[in-house]
Amino acid sequence: MKKPILTGVGLAAVLLAYAAKDPVIMTINGEDVTKSEFEYLYNKNSQQQINPQTLDEYVEMFKLYKMKVADAKAAGLDTTAKFRKEAEQYRHDLATPYLADSVYLNQLVDEAYARSRKEAVAKHIMFFKSPNPEHNLQMKAKADSLKQVLDNGGNFEELARQYSQDKRSAVKGGTMGYIVSGQYPYGFEVAAFATPEGSISDVVESPQGYHILKGGHKRDARGRVKVSHILKLARQESDWARAKEQIDSLYQVVTANPEKFNEIATTNSDDRGSARQGGQLPWFGAGEMVEEFDSAAFALKKGEISKPVKSQFGYHIIIKQDERGPLPKEAVKKQTLARMSSPQDERYSLIQKHQTELFAARHKAQVNQSGLDAVNDYVAKNGIDSLFYAKWLGNDGNITLMTADGNKYNVADFVAKFNGVKQSNPAAAKEIIDANLDSWMNGILTGLEEEALAKSEPDYRNLLKEYVDGSLLYEVSVLKVWDKAAKDIPGLEKYFAENRMKYKWDTPHVKGVFVQAVNDSVATAIKNLARGAAEDDIVPALRKQFKNQMAAEKILVPKGSNAMVDYVAFDGPVAPSSIEKYPVMFMLNKRVLTVPEEMQDVKGLVTSDYQNMFQEQWENELRNKYSVKVNKKVLKSVNKK
Repeated sequence: MKKPILTGVGLAAVLLAYAAKDPVIMTINGEDVTKSEFEYLYNKNSQQQINPQTLDEYVEMFKLYKMKVADAKAAGLDTTAKFRKEAEQYRHDLATPYLADSVYLNQLVDEAYARSRKEAVAKHIMFFKSPNPEHNLQMKAKADSLKQVLDNGGNFEELARQYSQDKRSAVKGGTMGYIVSGQYPYGFEVAAFATPEGSISDVVESPQGYHILKGGHKRDARGRVKVSHILKLARQESDWARAKEQIDSLYQVVTANPEKFNEIATTNSDDRGSARQGGQLPWFGAGEMVEEFDSAAFALKKGEISKPVKSQFGYHIIIKQDERGPLPKEAVKKQTLARMSSPQDERYSLIQKHQTELFAARHKAQVNQSGLDAVNDYVAKNGIDSLFYAKWLGNDGNITLMTADGNKYNVADFVAKFNGVKQSNPAAAKEIIDANLDSWMNGILTGLEEEALAKSEPDYRNLLKEYVDGSLLYEVSVLKVWDKAAKDIPGLEKYFAENRMKYKWDTPHVKGVFVQAVNDSVATAIKNLARGAAEDDIVPALRKQFKNQMAAEKILVPKGSNAMVDYVAFDGPVAPSSIEKYPVMFMLNKRVLTVPEEMQDVKGLVTSDYQNMFQEQWENELRNKYSVKVNKKVLKSVNKK
């Protein structure tokens, strides 16, 4: 999808052709509405209605909708920081599927699937990273130095024991055992599966550190197994003979009565975590258990019990309960796409870099090498310090760093992205420049792609327009109608007084304070305290005086809606208290009403009616305020799906 650069007659011809394909159906307050936008919203509305509107009815509703959006813009609601941030985020989220290179993503998925068919012995020498860039440079230098030693014939296993900071594998000459795809960082996995057996890899960087790998044995993936086990621990040298004697005895018992395996594991296994589940362990695959246990578990047939197996922890008896092969491709695809969507996954950066290269080609983007060299030369001498920002956010920042679609983007734009970050080490500072340059370029080019997308993809354009206009409609409705009416308490009171006769009840209501008390004595004391008190003060006073002896609340309840209230207020059948410890029920200040006493009794209805009044007034103002022109010829051509 290359974006053409057109001028003069050529550009005019394209615009005329575009207009012919998507003509203007109406103009509201000078802003054109295209046929495709109207058609999209009309058909979407029709699908959501039980009784769809006629086209003429929808046109009238649509006009008001667009007038309200125009009023929101006139009020500046589209310029607020909150609105712009939310709209920008939605634009990015909506564009993401359109901008994804499915071919490249499928390549990464296929690569992950191919690895998932195998298991590989991983062997490495590792140096851990830290949050300190200078430390990481030192670790990288150590790894590079050892790589040279290995290239000159150094013994991998001896060097691993001596230098590797992964102590668990170092004692075994760097051997980690078999691993399967999806357990380790991407770069490490690729090297572990790709390095031929016996060969030495280049230095591999992962989020955790720097690795040198030696290729190990590969075999077909075996999937996962579910087993139960009985363990007799041997913590010290003197424990092994005792543990062997005990496990041999238990083996005779479980082989004689296999159905009692879980019971015996529960009472005899020293692995108390699994013993509580009858010895059952979670599903596991290659590399998740010690090698001896892993090999024995996978070698068993379903339902088979192993002979005693020795591991570094002691002796085990294992029974295989179930097994399953490697995941099918669709499952691997789902997992891989989920992992790659996280910035913590190394492939996230690879995808972003690939995307940047694609977009750069489409938008003829070029980095001004002299500008970048000037920044890098400064960093090589001084690192990133306060003078760096003074220089490159000042006059020197006007140097062009990148061009795309004829637009210029300067050094100051770039440096502002990481303003405040400092690093005195020049090599570490250079890494900061490189990482931020890729991200900065991707942001700009993605923005250009999204702009092009709005012109080339009607679905994207219409969804984005619908979201923006819908958000503005909501905000302006809050401003002009909903909050304006709901927060105008004097206005609500006045509206109720002027329209009191509208608010009648078909069913009598009871109003007052409903009380549930622990006994008659407390009930009498409550009635005495409440006598002569203002109703709004009664409940707080009762809760303070009779805490844990009663429950009280103000109510306005229609007859027939609550059995307890019907019993107390309307001579209904006896009903038990909803709170067992408060069996005595009665009311204070009881009034039976057929019409509301005050606005608060029907506040929801009054507020709704008051809002409708504001809505009607506002819509009348809009009709007088904004001009509307409808192209009836285009309107007749609307495709009614």
